[in-house]
Amino acid sequence: MRKAAALAAAAVVATAAAIAVRQRLREAKRWARVAAVLSDLQERCAAPAAQLLQVSDAMDVEMRAGLASEDGSKLKMLVTYVDSLPSGDEKGLFYALDLGGTNFRVLRVQLGGKEQGVIKQESVGVSIPQDLMSRSSHELFDFIAAALAEFVASGGVDYHLPEGTHRELGFTFSFPVKQTSISSGTLIKWTKGFAIEEMAGKDIVAELNEAIKRQGLVMKVSTLVNDTVGTLAAGRYVDNDTVVAVILGTGTNAAYIEHAHAIPKWHGPLPMSGDMVINMEWGNFKSAHLPLTEFDQALDAESLNPGEQIYEKLTSGMYMGEIVRRILLQMAQEAALFGDNIPPKLEIPYILKTFHMLVMHHDASPDLETVGIKLKEIFEIESTSRKTRKLVVDVCKVIATRGARLAAAGIHGILKKLGRATDSPDKRRTVIAVDGGVYKYYTFFSKCMERTLSDMLGEELAPSVVIKPANDGSGLGAALLAASYSQYLQADEDY
Repeated sequence: MRKAAALAAAAVVATAAAIAVRQRLREAKRWARVAAVLSDLQERCAAPAAQLLQVSDAMDVEMRAGLASEDGSKLKMLVTYVDSLPSGDEKGLFYALDLGGTNFRVLRVQLGGKEQGVIKQESVGVSIPQDLMSRSSHELFDFIAAALAEFVASGGVDYHLPEGTHRELGFTFSFPVKQTSISSGTLIKWTKGFAIEEMAGKDIVAELNEAIKRQGLVMKVSTLVNDTVGTLAAGRYVDNDTVVAVILGTGTNAAYIEHAHAIPKWHGPLPMSGDMVINMEWGNFKSAHLPLTEFDQALDAESLNPGEQIYEKLTSGMYMGEIVRRILLQMAQEAALFGDNIPPKLEIPYILKTFHMLVMHHDASPDLETVGIKLKEIFEIESTSRKTRKLVVDVCKVIATRGARLAAAGIHGILKKLGRATDSPDKRRTVIAVDGGVYKYYTFFSKCMERTLSDMLGEELAPSVVIKPANDGSGLGAALLAASYSQYLQADEDY
């Protein structure tokens, strides 16, 4: 009897041991599959130095093609009609309207010239109701003009106008526009969720000016710029060596100062300054040298604009978090990363924002507690091992590193076009003004980008190229340009 019991007990132990062995083997296979996906991802996203130089060369080639003719390149290389940037001498009261997405801001800025700089600055943000984003241009601009009128009225007696003058407004419009003068431009297409089809081909400044008139407001748009040109103006206001501006936020773009004679498609009179600001619309850059994966190709195919904005889909805040989600989903499907059941919320497109990605990536706690909290908050994944959390961080790192290195290669391409990417006896100081949430808040991304650009330039040239955070280019920059192009000469008056 005792022998039978002993045999039975031994059988139970043996069975348990066999189950444990099978579980360990299964676990080992699962992690081997996860490791294989990660390793393949790291290899395909690596963007080594030689590849980055090819991306830089391709950017240079596309820039030249876009400057030569209207349809010569994936880069629009839009002539902005901005041929004079702020000098610091500007004085007076100026307004700005910054329409860059689902929110807009209105600002007023009091300028005091070289001695006082920006004396006072006030702003207010307004959310655009979602239904207005697809209704009529009339309704959209009436809503914006009403908010502008309310903001002007809130200024009180401190903000009065001399008789015979009107308020001047710099209008930042961060959508593709065909500029026709410093204060007019037709919409090429909406992006960022807007879908008012009747607006395409219309002068957006005329639409805004008419809406302002309907409000009974004495104000006129004096400059039309996009956020990147505004960033260039804001950068130039504080540092005269600023020649390039880059936005790295929800979207991405770059603008720079070009010699007017180097723009073959420009048939107007040469500006007195000899220069012209070019809005590259570089988010649409595309090259065979960009390190694309199946995750990027699937994201692009399922996007609202397949085949377009490829560079933006690799480097911007709109998309990086979504790429991470797609990678984690494949790991969950193929290797049960989060257990036998796939978390339903992991299958929801764009549920993982780039902000969530950077918060997890920046988690410096020993147990990666923040990563666990975010996985629970976003995907309702109740519990995860440290090993799983570390893998999530590794995926974030791969995608952020690729984006940052490609952003650096793009900047290097601009410097190459300007003749500032190779060593020369007359090394000029070059300042690049950068703005946008990804640059400002994703510290790993910004540091990686700066380090990569420095490596690409080499130790002799790198010290002469400076990346500077810009101060509210899309708002302050627009007001500064309104001041630069003011129709009133009494610059010393406080109006």
